[in-house]
Amino acid sequence: MTIAMLTSFFMWCTIINGSLLIFWGFFIVFMPNLVFQLQRKLFPISRETFDVVIYSFMGIFKLFFIFFNVTPYIVLLIIG
Repeated sequence: MTIAMLTSFFMWCTIINGSLLIFWGFFIVFMPNLVFQLQRKLFPISRETFDVVIYSFMGIFKLFFIFFNVTPYIVLLIIG
């Protein structure tokens, strides 16, 4: 596996996961009631608990995105 192949891999991982994070954030910011109502049909959950859970998962996803996608991509760009 070459540096160019790894760079390409992490570039696409960053693009795809960044797009998911933006898409997810868009729905949470602009349509929170729709997301809550859809989830409430599946899980009996209060609005306060939903807010805590959704923002916690979004924060964890953002940290993993930065640590495991963006950082390796930037490092490969620097060394490549």
